[in-house]
Amino acid sequence: MNPVLDIAVRHRLGEFVLAAAFTSNGRLTALFGQSGSGKTSLVNVIGGLIRPQSGRVLVDGEVLVDTARGIILPKHRRRIGYVFQEARLFPHLTVRQNLMFGHWFAPREARHSSDLDAVLDLLGIGHLLDRRPGGLSGGEKQRVAIGRALLSSPRLLLMDEPLAALDEARKAEILPYIERLRDKVGIPIVYVSHSVAEVARLATTVALVEQGRITACGPTAEILSRLDLAMRPGAPEASSLIEARVIGFDAEFGLAKLETRGGSLQVARGSLALGQHLRVRILASDVLVSLAPLTGISALNTLSGTITEIGERSGQDASTLHLRIDCSGDALTVLLTAKSVAALGLAVGNPVHAVIKSVSVETP
Repeated sequence: MNPVLDIAVRHRLGEFVLAAAFTSNGRLTALFGQSGSGKTSLVNVIGGLIRPQSGRVLVDGEVLVDTARGIILPKHRRRIGYVFQEARLFPHLTVRQNLMFGHWFAPREARHSSDLDAVLDLLGIGHLLDRRPGGLSGGEKQRVAIGRALLSSPRLLLMDEPLAALDEARKAEILPYIERLRDKVGIPIVYVSHSVAEVARLATTVALVEQGRITACGPTAEILSRLDLAMRPGAPEASSLIEARVIGFDAEFGLAKLETRGGSLQVARGSLALGQHLRVRILASDVLVSLAPLTGISALNTLSGTITEIGERSGQDASTLHLRIDCSGDALTVLLTAKSVAALGLAVGNPVHAVIKSVSVETP
């Protein structure tokens, strides 16, 4: 079976060399890295805005670029939707006309009469059809831009920092729609971001981009919790991603009870719904470790598990190191001082208790 994405390209842009290779079968593959690492250049190669000097680009087994065979498919034949940082809507056209602009450029055989209604429902923009872009919020503009890209009937959707120009309120507004797009539409997505919070929430696969190269690629939870990556200069703080389900509420204290493989968690209720499946994120520095169950403490959550890995003392702060704890199949990453590890005599195979404050658990 062919991977959804099979990329191996090399291209020089002045002093910068893009030499990136990875494969992915994820529904949403995040290209994650610092500004200037080459994420946008790589996306532009996939989309046909940059012609690589050498390499290949395959989507679902179809060759878009193979320089060794002389194949460079022009961008208008690649059937790739592109969503930029700015919505780039036509200001003189209504929302309906902007959306249909994408439909007009879809291959005739790929068009469906129900496309528009499905996109309006997916993105919640049906009430905006007769308005012009000047009267839309930033989040509404981006949803229309996503809809226009979808109506071009793409085989792949590229999203280059689509939330970068939005404030926190507008980001919170649009994130659930990107999740729906990931889960309900059978179109793979390549999502560019330098926000670990966005990647942790949205991505099924993460490719780390550093100085023009892919230094790691794999499932999101695995990549964001890797101990060797956490110690690199400029790397995001290690964290754990845990799949959970809402199983109840504590109305008196405004809490939701979550079920995970490792045990139950209590978190702020927010807008969570009973039965909802979600992914929670816990920063490694927000976890305490105890050799015995603790009582008389303010933290509401304790998960029991076994230490499976202890990282090296390295990087900018040699006083700390990371541990990985297996909590019945959920991997929990913890950041401790080397002194604490020594004082507790922690070693691989030790049973421990991980203590987590409710306010430290990040939920959608």
